[in-house]
Amino acid sequence: MSQASSWLRGAALYQIYPLSFLDRNGDGWGDLDGVLDGLGHVASLGVQGVWISPFYPSPQKDFGYDITDHRAVDPRMGRLETVDRIIEAAHGYGLKVILDLVCGHTSDAHPWFSDSRRSRGGEFADWYVWADPRPDGTPPNNWLSVFGGPAWTWEPRRRQYYLHHFLSSQPALNLHDEAVLQALGDTAAFWLERGVDGFRIDAVDFFAHDPQLRSNPAAAWNGAEPPAKLFSLQQHLYDMMHPAIHTVLARLRAVVDRYPDRVLLGELSSQPGAARRIAAYCGPQGLHAAYTLSLAKQPFTAQNLAGALTGTPQPEAICWSFSNHDVERAASRWLPPGADPERFNALLATLFAVLPGTVCLYQGEELALPNALLAPEDLRDPFGIAYWPDFQGRDGSRTPMPWRSGAANAGFSSAVETWLPVADSHHALAVDAQERRPGSPLDVWRNALRLRRHHPALRQGDVTAVEEAGSVLAFERAAEGEELLAVFNLSDRPAEYALKRKPPMAALDLPRPPGAPVPEVTADGRTLVLPPLSAFLGRRS
Repeated sequence: MSQASSWLRGAALYQIYPLSFLDRNGDGWGDLDGVLDGLGHVASLGVQGVWISPFYPSPQKDFGYDITDHRAVDPRMGRLETVDRIIEAAHGYGLKVILDLVCGHTSDAHPWFSDSRRSRGGEFADWYVWADPRPDGTPPNNWLSVFGGPAWTWEPRRRQYYLHHFLSSQPALNLHDEAVLQALGDTAAFWLERGVDGFRIDAVDFFAHDPQLRSNPAAAWNGAEPPAKLFSLQQHLYDMMHPAIHTVLARLRAVVDRYPDRVLLGELSSQPGAARRIAAYCGPQGLHAAYTLSLAKQPFTAQNLAGALTGTPQPEAICWSFSNHDVERAASRWLPPGADPERFNALLATLFAVLPGTVCLYQGEELALPNALLAPEDLRDPFGIAYWPDFQGRDGSRTPMPWRSGAANAGFSSAVETWLPVADSHHALAVDAQERRPGSPLDVWRNALRLRRHHPALRQGDVTAVEEAGSVLAFERAAEGEELLAVFNLSDRPAEYALKRKPPMAALDLPRPPGAPVPEVTADGRTLVLPPLSAFLGRRS
């Protein structure tokens, strides 16, 4: 199945982070029964698929991304049969189902690692990345963990160091090893046989490294003091992004292609060149689409968005994600100081709806949830705990989903205490409150996604004429005889855009909160006048 024929192209996805979606057994943690019950809400948004973050057995040191069994369900989350019910129910709603496939590492409590760390001669001895110490006992090179400190931990039983790109409890799998690749392929087949429609592939850039284990060179640094995150002080030439990644992706793609209409969506790092890597990793022997958080970590400017649109030769292969479980919510991160949150939400929703390729909406984003502010004692994220207060971690985007504004824990759970607290500011933004209010952020997102579904140019069209000038971003989408011009004013001040071709042009009705001003074309037809934080979409006749 080629990229062009993939159902993923032009699709809108919804990411569910199960631990925070909906708790049905009353223990304060989201579960799979909650996912099942919440599918109706997801379907009502008008998305085409759902990506469900990990629910596998895990010690929860990295909250699902440290796995002890890739083919089972954590008892806290439910049972394998519930996954089958979710797949069946989702398909009944017309939704595709994508699961996380974590190929680069496991938990240190995984049976594979328990065997591998015991000796150098067991069945799983080569399943992880092991290396001898240098003569002075130090690690084999200078590689750093993303979460802080060296990327190597000493294992006295083997008398060797093991590699971990994240927590020391997340040892890196040796994806240069044939047996490991076979095991991962068998895991993919296990879930495909159960009816899933594809996988979101975690942390692709970390799949392969320099076999010679050469040290990374230093990165340029001109700061007065070292940054809190030392990972940025290296050029990551040897610890990640090795060409052998293509071999891993080809093996996964070969498995997926045995099943009709299944897809691979990859997560790439924010290291320089991410757009080029999207193009390199996507194709007949690789991913169908990929995303990077590079854009989410940059300021919300027309220049940055234009660069993202033009920075890859395959814009149709990009999956756009404004928020997810790893970054601060866009409703807080990008909101101009003093700006109207609902007008800004409408701008984001419209921009989201007209982007090429795939788009992925994170749970709660349809409610315009701001990032939650947590007290240090409430933090769970090891990343945030390590770097507080310079970096407050990822918990602020992972707090529970608010369902009922007047209920305890906003309807997320009947427990006295939830795994992360429900933000006070989120109660008023709960699903039931927004359902009752025309023009609410939820209403705006539904209308924006409806706009995307109803226009072939937005789902499948080419992107041309990308422009940026000051706060204004403009581009054209075209397909099946339909030509659309999209123009956005990303600032909280009025702006103008000079129309290159005179009308006739019919302005499409865009989702907006009540009372929001509408862009207008001047009487001479030459200029589009854009109110603050506004969008225009016009069809050429």
